[in-house]
Amino acid sequence: MRNFLLFVAGIFLLISCDEKKPMSSINPINWEKRRAEIPKNDSLQVAKTYLSIYSEIYSTSEHLTHDLTVTVSLRNTSETDPILLTKGAYYDTSGKPIRTYFDFPIMLRPLETVEIIIEEGDKTGGTGGNFIFDWLDDSAVTDPIFEGIMISTRGTQGLSFTSIGKRIK
Repeated sequence: MRNFLLFVAGIFLLISCDEKKPMSSINPINWEKRRAEIPKNDSLQVAKTYLSIYSEIYSTSEHLTHDLTVTVSLRNTSETDPILLTKGAYYDTSGKPIRTYFDFPIMLRPLETVEIIIEEGDKTGGTGGNFIFDWLDDSAVTDPIFEGIMISTRGTQGLSFTSIGKRIK
């Protein structure tokens, strides 16, 4: 009987040993593949958009939080023209930088969407995380949309909401 109990305990230990996967929110896509050149002699103006996101929210009190998965959606709304984004930076609740996803020009093709995923276990942004996106404004092209989608599911319960970026420059 003792050997059987040791065997069962060993099986439980093997099953519970889970290899840690790297968080996809730290290395979501290869931004370098999207690198683009800014046209010389362009008339593009620097623009900036603020996007609030929540990797966790308060639940029942200020002492209990609920973790969320965040999808940050970067969308080119033009049907005909590409758009250039020049920086995407993530900040925590206190305004401290967490990580910069790209700090060079990237191009989004017409109607293309690129996403940044912040996994449910990545609470570095906290209850007041945010992004600042720099992009190049062409008055002949529609503005991009920056959107945050926060979601969590537990059993039969689900929670989801969105936030829309606000142009600040």
